[in-house]
Amino acid sequence: MADNNRELGSFLRKARGQVDPEQAGLPPDSRTRRVPGLRREEVARLAGVSTDYYTRLEQGRPITPSPGVVDALCRALGLDEAGRAYVHGLVGVTDAPSRRRSRSVQRLRPGLRRLIDAFDGAPVLVLGRRSDVLAATRMAKALFTDFDQLPVRHRNYARWMFLSEEARSLFADWEDQARAAVESLRLEAGRDPDDRATNDLIAKLRGKSTEFDHWWEKHRVHQRTHGSKRLHHTLVGELTVEYETLILPGDPDTTLFVYTAEPGSSSAQALDILAMWTLTGTGAPAPRTGTAREQD
Repeated sequence: MADNNRELGSFLRKARGQVDPEQAGLPPDSRTRRVPGLRREEVARLAGVSTDYYTRLEQGRPITPSPGVVDALCRALGLDEAGRAYVHGLVGVTDAPSRRRSRSVQRLRPGLRRLIDAFDGAPVLVLGRRSDVLAATRMAKALFTDFDQLPVRHRNYARWMFLSEEARSLFADWEDQARAAVESLRLEAGRDPDDRATNDLIAKLRGKSTEFDHWWEKHRVHQRTHGSKRLHHTLVGELTVEYETLILPGDPDTTLFVYTAEPGSSSAQALDILAMWTLTGTGAPAPRTGTAREQD
């Protein structure tokens, strides 16, 4: 719990530094602001708590705010849904007990695997806890990489994003995609802060990637619900794919990422060419291995 208090304090400090005082509804203030964002007393006033109480929260003191106070702080800081979920998770106002009971190795049930197989002609990734890759269609393997050819412990989307030179050369918008992966992983860590596998992954990435460590220190969270990715594919060239995420009812630890391209676009044509290649070629390109970044 002490680690959670420290993380909550760090997150609150970063969050208030990103809030525009005028957008927060505060009256003009003639005092010079030495740092961007809100002052501690302003957050406290907006949330309806004392400055001393809020200061102790930022200091990581061993106190647990009530659900009402947590909601008030989230409103004061203008947090989005992902940010609110992260703060609630840190103070324990979530379904954390049920999450802790599901720490066993994730495997897809047969019915879900058959559903994924039905998406055979489309790129679909199935991610589990901490962005572990649980399954991928042949098109997803051709579009990104064949995760099945990686060692089991390396089949993780965030790990691949940061420690594989292949990913860095594939994504034309690598920084945007990598930063989103960090923010998603922080959100995951907040849901179950004591999960050892998640913490081990974070420690490894912080130790091996200066970019990951830098973005981790930003304390930002993000839930990927939809978006786009710009790729420079070795076989079909430049293309942009859009994705939608599907979270299964009753199984919040499993997320389907379905990728499409705008009909009639050059990106759609590129996907069609890639689909034909997967049917007539020898399979998806083998992932590069053995680079300094990819070694344990």
